[in-house]
Amino acid sequence: MPTRDSRVTDPQTAAFWRDADRHLLRYGGTFTPEIVERAEGSWVVTAEGRRILDFTSGQMSAVLGHSHPDVVATVRRQVGELDHLFSGMLSRPVVDLARRIAQTLPDPLEKVLLLTTGAESNEAALRLAKLVTGGHEVVSFSASWHGMTQGAAAATYSSRRTGYGPVAPGNLVIPTPNRYRPDVVDADGELDWRRQLDLGFALVDAQSTGALAACLVEPVLSSAGVVVPPPGYLRALADRCHERGMLLILDEAQTGVGRTGLMYAFEREGVVPDVLTLSKTLGAGLPLAAVVTSAQLEARAHERGFLFYTTHVSDPLVAAVGLTVLDVVERDGLVERSAVLGARLHAGLRDLQTRHPAVGDVRGHGLLQGLELVADPVTKEPADALGAAVTRRCLELGLHMNVVQMPGWGGTFRIAPPMTATEEEIDLGVEILDQALAETAV
Repeated sequence: MPTRDSRVTDPQTAAFWRDADRHLLRYGGTFTPEIVERAEGSWVVTAEGRRILDFTSGQMSAVLGHSHPDVVATVRRQVGELDHLFSGMLSRPVVDLARRIAQTLPDPLEKVLLLTTGAESNEAALRLAKLVTGGHEVVSFSASWHGMTQGAAAATYSSRRTGYGPVAPGNLVIPTPNRYRPDVVDADGELDWRRQLDLGFALVDAQSTGALAACLVEPVLSSAGVVVPPPGYLRALADRCHERGMLLILDEAQTGVGRTGLMYAFEREGVVPDVLTLSKTLGAGLPLAAVVTSAQLEARAHERGFLFYTTHVSDPLVAAVGLTVLDVVERDGLVERSAVLGARLHAGLRDLQTRHPAVGDVRGHGLLQGLELVADPVTKEPADALGAAVTRRCLELGLHMNVVQMPGWGGTFRIAPPMTATEEEIDLGVEILDQALAETAV
C-alpha cells in the first residue's frame, strides 16, 4: 500500500488509496499518507483541509513557494500564446532567458542550453565534456546524486546500484569530504581534506586509462545529507581536474538561484566551473533546467558535432517561467533574504542541538540546512529509525520534512524552505521539529 491508515472510513478517500495501491508503480521510498489538494506559499493543503508547512519546497525546487502569483500569471499567459515548438525553432523567451542566465554568471560562462530536468542537464554536460576532451572517464563523490538517466546515474553513488547491471565504463569515485564523519583525519581528529583529496586522486590516477573527461560534483551534497565541503576544497578540486585536462562540472540543481544565500554556491569559493548545470530552483518547481559553459568549449563541441536533441529542448513555456523566477528573485531581493532567513533557521536548529542529545550535527548554507540525528552523540551511530519516527510526528503536527532515505543516512533531514517564507514560518517549523524531537527521542 502507498500507504494510508487502514482506518480511513470516507469512501472516496479509501477508493483513492485503493487505486493508488493498484495502479501506481512505486519508484522509491513510500508515499506521504496525505492527499494534497492545493498549495500556496509555504503551505500545502490536504483533502481533509489540513495545512502542512512545507520545509522541502516541493522536491527542493519551489524557491518562490507554491503557486507564486507571478509564476501563475506567466503560465496562464504563455500557455495561451506559445507553449511548445519544433526543437529547431527559437522563441523570444528562450533567447531572453539564456541572456539573463549569462548575466548572472561570471565570465566566461555565457552559452546556455535549456532542458527540463537535472538528470537531463547533467547528461548533456557529460556528453559535452566527453566530446570536447576526447575522454570518457567521469569522477564523482562517493555520496553523490546527479540523476537517474544513464550517464547521470552512473555518476550517482548515494543510491543503491545493485540489480541494474553494468553502468557506463569509466566512472570513478573519490571520498566525500564529510567533516562530521571524517575518514582521513589529522592529529586533532578533524577531517584532513587535503590528504583525503590527494588519496582520492591517487586512486583515480591508478584506475584511469588516460581518458579522464570530467569531474561532476555538487558544491553542497544534498542527498548525502547537506554535506558542505570545507573552505578551499572546491578550489583544490578544480586544480586537480585542470592538471589532468578534465572539465569541472558543478551541479547546482538545489543550490543555484539564491538558495544558499548567494546566487550560486560556487561563488562562496571563488571558483568558476567549466560547465554549470541548473534545474530545480531555476523553474521554481516547473520542469526547467540549463547547461551553461564558455564560448570556447561550446565552439569546440559544435565543431565536433555536439548532439543533444530532445523533445522539450528550448521550450518557450518553461523559459518564460524561468525569466519570471529571475525577475522575482531580483525584484524582491530573495538572494539576500535567503541569507537572512537561513541564518535564522540555522540558529534555531543549533538551539535544538543544545537541548536534544539526538541532534548530532547541523550544517548548511542559507535555506539549505541539514540536521543529522544520531543514536549516540559520541559514537555518532546513525539513527534511521528515529529519523523516520520524527518525520512521522512532524507530519502529524503539520510540518513536512524530508529525511534521507538510504540505510545509514536515515536520520539526516534536508531542510529547504522557500525563499519567500516568513520569519514566523521559519520559527514555526523549528518549534514543530522541537516538539517532535521531544516526543519521539527517548
